[in-house]
Amino acid sequence: VREVKVGGDRGSKKDTVESVSILETPPMTCVGFVGYIETPRGLRSFAAVWAKHLSENCKRRFYKTWHKSKQKAFTKYAKKAEEKSSDREAAIMKTKTYCQVIRAIMHTNPQSARGMRQKKAHLKEIQINGGTTEDKVDFVTKLFEQPVHFKDLFSKSEMVDTIGVNKGHGTNGVVTRWGVTRLP
Repeated sequence: VREVKVGGDRGSKKDTVESVSILETPPMTCVGFVGYIETPRGLRSFAAVWAKHLSENCKRRFYKTWHKSKQKAFTKYAKKAEEKSSDREAAIMKTKTYCQVIRAIMHTNPQSARGMRQKKAHLKEIQINGGTTEDKVDFVTKLFEQPVHFKDLFSKSEMVDTIGVNKGHGTNGVVTRWGVTRLP
């Protein structure tokens, strides 16, 4: 419940009720970023830079059956990043000069969420806004391999817009869409 002024009068305050959702948000981990270039046809990915080490939960996302696989995802990338850090730094510098949009690649930590049996992490790109492209890239590279808590990004009782993806039901008929009953 909060007070809202309606009009310019002092006595015209009304109490309004807004619907809220309370979510449990375990920390996410930043594992890389993607730089995008603006083209006449929309955004085009320019470069992706990954962290040197990925957790096992993140690597599980790249396999259908983890226990049967050889579990070699990102082993060559990690070895190359250890040996030739200049290539990685060159990709970061190219991103700073040519890209306009920077999105962080984050993954969930299912082991820290209570009641979940899932071990495979979800990957998500989150856009970084504010400042120049150099500031965005520096901000993301500082977050590599570190947990990002929800309370670090948002304050208590702050209004947040969210975007969700629902489960599609295709082209169903009127019974499913509108809930009408069938006649006998």
